[in-house]
Amino acid sequence: MRDRYTITERVDQGGMAEVFRGVAESLQGFKKSVAIKRILPSLTKNKKFVAMFLDEAKLSLYLQHANIVQVFDIGQSDDAYFLVMEYVDGCNLKGLIERLKGRGKRMSLPHSIYICIEACKGLQYAHQLENPETGEPLHIVHRDISPPNILLSKNGEIKLVDFGLAKANSQIESTDPGVVKGKFSYLSPEAASGLDVDHRADVFAVGILLWEMFTGRRLFYGDTDYQTVELVRQARIPSIAALNPEIDPELEAIVRKALARDPNDRYNESADLGDALTQYLFSRRMKVSARDIAGLVRDVQAERMRKKSLAPAASDSLIDSLIQEEVGQLTSLVEEEEEESQTSESHQFGRPGSSSLDPSSFIDTSAWASDFGLDALDAKGGDNRQGGEAVIHAPAPPRPKRATGGPKAGPPKNGRRPGDDEIESLQQMLEPDRTGVHNIGGSNKAITIAIVVLVALIGAIGAGVFVFRDRLFG
Repeated sequence: MRDRYTITERVDQGGMAEVFRGVAESLQGFKKSVAIKRILPSLTKNKKFVAMFLDEAKLSLYLQHANIVQVFDIGQSDDAYFLVMEYVDGCNLKGLIERLKGRGKRMSLPHSIYICIEACKGLQYAHQLENPETGEPLHIVHRDISPPNILLSKNGEIKLVDFGLAKANSQIESTDPGVVKGKFSYLSPEAASGLDVDHRADVFAVGILLWEMFTGRRLFYGDTDYQTVELVRQARIPSIAALNPEIDPELEAIVRKALARDPNDRYNESADLGDALTQYLFSRRMKVSARDIAGLVRDVQAERMRKKSLAPAASDSLIDSLIQEEVGQLTSLVEEEEEESQTSESHQFGRPGSSSLDPSSFIDTSAWASDFGLDALDAKGGDNRQGGEAVIHAPAPPRPKRATGGPKAGPPKNGRRPGDDEIESLQQMLEPDRTGVHNIGGSNKAITIAIVVLVALIGAIGAGVFVFRDRLFG
C-alpha cells in the first residue's frame, strides 16, 4: 500500500465492526489522522457478509461531500478486512443526546433543526450521485440513518458515516427479498414490511430523528424487536406539541410530512425537507451555526475525558498489538483491482475544479513508477527520491503498453537504475512523438552509413591486394 498505518487507540465497537484511531504515513513522510474500521473476525467467515462489506467500501469511494465521512482506502490482511476513513474528532449524535439527557436537558429546537438540515445535504448528494463513467444514477439509499451514524466534529461539522447498508444498482450481490436490515427503530414502514425502498426511506429516518430530539423520547421502541418492527409498520405518530409545548403547528406539520406512512405523501427529496426546515428557522429568526454545535461537542468530549481519567486502565494491549500487526500487513484491494482511486494526498491537495466523483480521474505516478521499475517520479518525470510530491491531478490517459521484442529507446546512461532506459520521463510516456522513436530512427541511419563505409573499405582493401599481386608477379 502507498500508506503505512499505525493504530493509536481503540475508539468504538459495534455489532459488525470495531473502529480505531490511527495515523497514515505516506512515502513522502506526510502524516494524517485516520479512522480504521475493522470488520469483526466472527463475521469474516460469512462470505455473503464480506461481499456486502466490500460493496460498501467500493461504493464509499465515490462519496465525497462535506457532510459525508470520506473513505480513503480498502485493505485486507489474511482474513481481516479494513476501511481507512477520515477521522472525525468529536462525538456522534447518540453521545450528545445522552450527555444532555444526563444533565436533565434535551436538544434545543434550533440545534436539532440545524443538525437535520446538514444531514439532509449529505443525503441529497448521495441520492443524486451518478456513476462517473456511465452517467447513470447509482440510486444510493443509506437505510441506516440513526444517531450513532451522525458524527459531529469539535468544529461543528455534521457528517454521515457507515453507508454499510446502502443499496446501489452496482452492488455485486443483491440482498435477499424480505430481509429487514438497519436498526429496527429507524426503519421506514416499507422497509419494515420487507418491501423495496428508495431515497424516501432516508427522509422518514430524518423525521424520526426530529421527533425524538424535539420530545426527548424514542418514537418506535417496543419490548422486543418484533414489537418495534410492528410499531414502525403502523407508523402512528403521537403529537409532538403534547410532549413539547415549544413545537408550533407549522413545525409539527413538517415533521409529520416526513413521517408519512405512504412514501408518496412524504417529501420527495431530502433537499425538500432541508429547505422546509431552513425556511422555518429564517421565518422565526432563529440563529444557529456550526459554532453552536462545536460548543456542545466539546462539552461531550470534556465529560468523556473526565470519565476516562477515572476509569481503570484498559488491558487490551495484547489484542491491540495483534491488530496493529494485521494493520501493518494490509494489502490495498483498490490497487489489486487497478482502480486508480484517490489517495490521502489527493484528498488533501486536490486541484480545485478537478473531478471529485470518479476515483480513476486521478493519476498516482507511484503506480507508473512501479510498472517501469522506478521508485518515484515527480510531476515532471524526474527522479523524486528527495521527498517531493508525486501526484498528478488530471484525467487519466490510457496506460501505455510496453513493446515486446523491439529495440529500447536508447542505451543506458551512467548512474541510471534498471528500467530507466525503458522510459525517459512522464512527458515521453504522455507524448508519443517524443518517446525516443526519433533516436531509434537515428541509430538505424547511423548503422546504414557504417555499413556503406565498411563495404567501401573492404573494396579498397581488395583493390590494393590485386595491385600488389600484379606488381609482385608481373
